[in-house]
Amino acid sequence: MKKRILAAFAAFATCVSMIYGCGAGTVPESSGKNDGTIMFCGSTSLYPIISSLASSFTEEYVTWDKADPSLPASNISIYVAPGGSGVGISAVEDGTADFGMVAREVKDKEKEALGSGYKEYVIAKDALTVSVNAENPVVEKMDGMDTDTIRKIFSGEISKWSELDPSLPDETINVYIRDLSGGAYEVFQKAIMGDSEITPSATQSASMTELATNVAGDPNGIGYVGFGAYNKANAESPSLTAMKVDGVAAEEATILSGEYKVQRPVLFCTGNDITPIQQKFIDYIFSEKGYEVVEKNGYIPAFQVK
Repeated sequence: MKKRILAAFAAFATCVSMIYGCGAGTVPESSGKNDGTIMFCGSTSLYPIISSLASSFTEEYVTWDKADPSLPASNISIYVAPGGSGVGISAVEDGTADFGMVAREVKDKEKEALGSGYKEYVIAKDALTVSVNAENPVVEKMDGMDTDTIRKIFSGEISKWSELDPSLPDETINVYIRDLSGGAYEVFQKAIMGDSEITPSATQSASMTELATNVAGDPNGIGYVGFGAYNKANAESPSLTAMKVDGVAAEEATILSGEYKVQRPVLFCTGNDITPIQQKFIDYIFSEKGYEVVEKNGYIPAFQVK
């Protein structure tokens, strides 16, 4: 069964495997649910957190019995592949991944598809900042935008900066978004766009890191950059400026309180029973080490270390 799942996972075109603990980089032979292999697929926002923890866990313990004497002596092999939130959930449905990484609310129909054994594990809180290049003159003119203005910019109804203020450059606004498989696209559509469609001229980005880089490199750029990616992009020097949305800044307090409207959970989910080896790694994710990695990636941890 596991061999079939591994083969399907390798062939899953939108989830490119990043393999940890597999020697020369080959997929290990496997034969059962408790054989030492765990597979995560999905959100590019959660990907750096889980992949970092998979790497450190594997390096620390190497085999599962070193993590817990009651576990088998098989090598630890944790696969983590980005592909988007929807792809992650589909991979669990199809049996090509154990856990789907998701950066949005899981829909009721998705929970139903995963079955009565549905479980989710919320790791962090994130928000979508409406970010512009830090050197954009708009930063000097306004510190925020209302929902209607943001919607008009992202739909293309407002296409030049001078339409916001005559003193601003008569330059085309370049819109950057996540690709349509990403959870961020759905979050932004629901919170800001409503029935309006994002302009076809928007540049799609394969990850939040790429989106942040695109906006930071374009003086006329604007994009919905995740809070974590925004913080990482500005870690050494300011390259992005986040606009207030309806007068509310994207900050830890306003995100946790729900006052900032464009926000989302960052989680992983499954519809399967949790095996002992999976539980051991889940415990590690929600440990002090996991908390540190969540913060290091610019997110707000959604758990307290016990």
